Amino acid sequence: MGKTTTRTERQARARKIVARLERAYPDATCALHHASALELVVATILSAQCTDARVNLVTPGLFAKYHTAAEYAAADPRVLEQEIQSTGFFRNKTKAIIGMAQALVERHGGQVPDTMEDLTKLPGVGRKTANVILGTWFKKNEGVVVDTHVHRITRLLKLTKEDDPAKIERDLMQLLPRDKWTWFSHTLIQHGRQVCIARRPKCEECVVHRLCPSSLV
Repeated sequence: MGKTTTRTERQARARKIVARLERAYPDATCALHHASALELVVATILSAQCTDARVNLVTPGLFAKYHTAAEYAAADPRVLEQEIQSTGFFRNKTKAIIGMAQALVERHGGQVPDTMEDLTKLPGVGRKTANVILGTWFKKNEGVVVDTHVHRITRLLKLTKEDDPAKIERDLMQLLPRDKWTWFSHTLIQHGRQVCIARRPKCEECVVHRLCPSSLV
């Protein structure tokens, strides 16, 4: 049987992991291009089941056409579907974007709110999306974004044994300093794309391989 570690021991190892990742990715940030909270909400909705790179190809034209929540709210669904079709699930995403924008106009004067409660009441916005908005745009660390990279890498690092994103987030919030929550998510996403690649991990290049129980080197 493997040795059971205490939370204090896991926190100490998490701090070492954070320190090494900070040196490697000091400026890690959201990969979705945006210049406003509204643009980030739209981009995040589009990113579901789609790569950030693809979203970043679609949003320049979208952001040049739609500047306010009112403009998205009044969009012709058939036209918007065509504009975002390449991101996949375009009908659901169109419904979510228009519904989100209508809710912003009706409840928030067209402005994106800055609380978890208000954000998660918007159509198409769950806790994961709200964490992205709050942490990236409003600089409020209310939680940890658990995408596929964060899910996979934190399990490899044995920072969690959970498989459910909500439970993984809970574990990470207990282990990581609050001011690192948003940065940590962005960093693991970047690390997962560049180094800890699912099918061909570059463990020999990894700055935390000595702290990783799953390391191949």
